[in-house]
Amino acid sequence: MIRELLTDILRWRDEGKAIALATVIDTWGSAPRGVGAKMAITAEGEMAGSVSGGCVESAVVQEGIEVLESGIPRLLEFGVADETAWEVGLACGGHITVFVHPLSIELLDAHRAQIEGDLSLCTVTVLCGPGAALGRELLLFADGEVVGELGGGLDAAAQELAREALAGGERGRVVLPGEGEQVELFVEVTLPPPKLVIVGGVHIAVELVSIANILGYHTVVIDPRKKFGSHERFPHADELIQSWPEQAFEQVQIDASTAVAMLTHDPKIDDPALMIALPSAAFYVGALGSTKTQAKRRERLLEAGVTEEQLARLHGPIGLNLGGRFPAEVALAIMAEIVQARHR
Repeated sequence: MIRELLTDILRWRDEGKAIALATVIDTWGSAPRGVGAKMAITAEGEMAGSVSGGCVESAVVQEGIEVLESGIPRLLEFGVADETAWEVGLACGGHITVFVHPLSIELLDAHRAQIEGDLSLCTVTVLCGPGAALGRELLLFADGEVVGELGGGLDAAAQELAREALAGGERGRVVLPGEGEQVELFVEVTLPPPKLVIVGGVHIAVELVSIANILGYHTVVIDPRKKFGSHERFPHADELIQSWPEQAFEQVQIDASTAVAMLTHDPKIDDPALMIALPSAAFYVGALGSTKTQAKRRERLLEAGVTEEQLARLHGPIGLNLGGRFPAEVALAIMAEIVQARHR
């Protein structure tokens, strides 16, 4: 994602350097990085990001330099069927397709707005088609704003594909039906970073915030107890809310990219938070506690009006059973279960 490259890209832009963007648009077999992985390249050979974890980077950098010299985008294939497979290190059975094109400085501002505003965005890029349109991009925000154009009568179809992709969160290569020269597009959805809401500023939460930060989650810690939910304990949290759950969740938007973890062991805090989180769109809701604690919690929540269907969403005891008992190990188990739930 461009998010990881933005600091370098903006620095290069301020230095007046031309930038090429390489994107993995297709993979097969043991390809080390997935669709959407990106690398930015300058004409001087500087690079940021990765499209392969190392095995084809030098080849892609050279192609990026040549793309900047010619101004013509390129579609690159690396894999077992390619005579250069041994050279680039994919002879074990992997295959990747990488599209390299000059980065539009005008569209860069739109990507920056998406990142800074935590917005949902779909980018549609011409991979194959009329020469003048090759590499052109159209960006559609979730609110309907359109930036850029593909031309050649492609914009309406591109916007429809983008709307469908935003609804389903999917990306990939699409060939437009019709007569004449074949047009192939790459549709990519960029979503805000996932959010982890932690209720309870216990020791496990301190470790959990650190792990979640590494994985790119926006972290929110909620605890009305000032000693537990203090800035001294959580200087690394993105947000710290020292309020009871009913008031705290008025400040936190829970959506399909949100995970919620209850860690206090205190029904006065956990139960109200669960009554908000379980009916929500959160992709994960978990609560700390033994099987016995979970049984008592279940009885209380049912009496309070939570439905059986909503309770079935609760991960409790929280976390994968990794066998660890130290706070960092428990935090790792919780984060592992959250990652598993996010990727289904």
